[in-house]
Amino acid sequence: MNKTIRHTAVFSLLLVLALLVRATWVQAYEAEALADNDKNRRKVIDQYAQPLGDIVVAGSAVTGSQRSPGGDLEYQRTYTDGELYAAVTGYSSQAYGSTQLEGIYGQVLDGTDPRLKNPLDALTRAQQEPGDVLTTIDPAVQKAAYEALGDDKGAAVAFDPATGRILGMVSTPSYDPSAIAGTTDGDAWQKLLADPDKPMVNRALRQPLAPGSTFKLVVAAAALEDGRYGSVDEPTDSPMPYKLPLTTKPLPNDIPNAPCEDASIRTALSWSCNNVFAKMAVDLGQDKVRAMAEKFGFNKELDVPVRAYESVYPKGLDAPQTGLTGIGQFDVTATPLQMAMVSAAIANDGVLAAPHMVSQVVDAEGTVLDSYDGKPGKRVVSERTAEQLRSAMVTVVEKGTAKNAQVPGAEVGGKTGTAQRGVNNSGKPYAWFTSYGTDRDSGKQVAVAVVVEDAGGPRSEVSGNGLAAPVAQKMMAAALR
Repeated sequence: MNKTIRHTAVFSLLLVLALLVRATWVQAYEAEALADNDKNRRKVIDQYAQPLGDIVVAGSAVTGSQRSPGGDLEYQRTYTDGELYAAVTGYSSQAYGSTQLEGIYGQVLDGTDPRLKNPLDALTRAQQEPGDVLTTIDPAVQKAAYEALGDDKGAAVAFDPATGRILGMVSTPSYDPSAIAGTTDGDAWQKLLADPDKPMVNRALRQPLAPGSTFKLVVAAAALEDGRYGSVDEPTDSPMPYKLPLTTKPLPNDIPNAPCEDASIRTALSWSCNNVFAKMAVDLGQDKVRAMAEKFGFNKELDVPVRAYESVYPKGLDAPQTGLTGIGQFDVTATPLQMAMVSAAIANDGVLAAPHMVSQVVDAEGTVLDSYDGKPGKRVVSERTAEQLRSAMVTVVEKGTAKNAQVPGAEVGGKTGTAQRGVNNSGKPYAWFTSYGTDRDSGKQVAVAVVVEDAGGPRSEVSGNGLAAPVAQKMMAAALR
């Protein structure tokens, strides 16, 4: 054979072998990665090739599917009471992806989760019937929160202190996920992105703000656990007026002429005495306050299973900064979920149950794939400290600054907060309220936190009792009913 022809034939054979090796490699080793690549159109086509599984509230689906108007995607997501449940479900959009429960459980809901397949399906890559996500949400609590917040910009969370089951989670203003579910909803998407009120931000989990006086519960817990006071009725060493270390200007109290000089923790919580808790934080020191905050959940990311942003107690503070953190200011930030966790631990004898809003994930036959109930809680404070704080919080509601939170037939304890905002308190304050409620007959409990960022009224009308406590009251009444 001609030498040139022989070399060409060998080279051609090597090319063919290389192609075969590459094809085998792609099909055998890279197929799954290519199939799962977000740029692979087949992935989206498969996702919407059949009706999606549902997100379920109290036995009823709050999601659905309908035929797409055209294109190669057969079905698109629909939502029942979309604005009411948007902070729970998130959205599933053919054009913009998925968020929150829709995103976390996307493979269960579209039938591609490996746990939904039998061995033969795994080989053929056949798509199975989708599964469902069963939430812990109580529709009565959810509706009460949504209606009570109304047109206000804010958020609210309620959960069972004993089990951690989230009963309600609302963020306002809200949006309808159905409006962005298809491929031709660009105008609606851009309108949501351009809205200065950011309706797609879940404020209950992802908008940490200064918690103001609600944080005084954490400082009180630290002081009691440190043994500085034997009870919430023991007088504190709290001069009035009180000047932060290294400063000359007295720290004002929110309520003029309040009985705050050397006030007990009970009195100081009832009248929200800044001098008491600022000095208490300075006396404890930043490390002890931070340690207590972290026991309640600060400085940690939390999955419920949606990721909640960290609530922050800062480091590297000087004495006056530490004093300001004692009243929930300076660089302290918290989400409503975090402040509900504070009240929940106090209500549950000092034990914090992990909050979660999904009870089970099931396949089409109802077989449980994941279960989130029944996980043990962790101790935050002693039973004695929790009992003392509950007693003081009840006084706040019955005789102090939170009378709007009272629920007939229930023991309610709470703490208001009006958090300063902007340089030199130039912005309109945030109105906060955190609380627990216990039905006197059944013993059923609920913990709640509410923040109102902006209610649209004048600055003089902003208060935790006036704006946030009524929302919490309606949520507690619905939960305990």
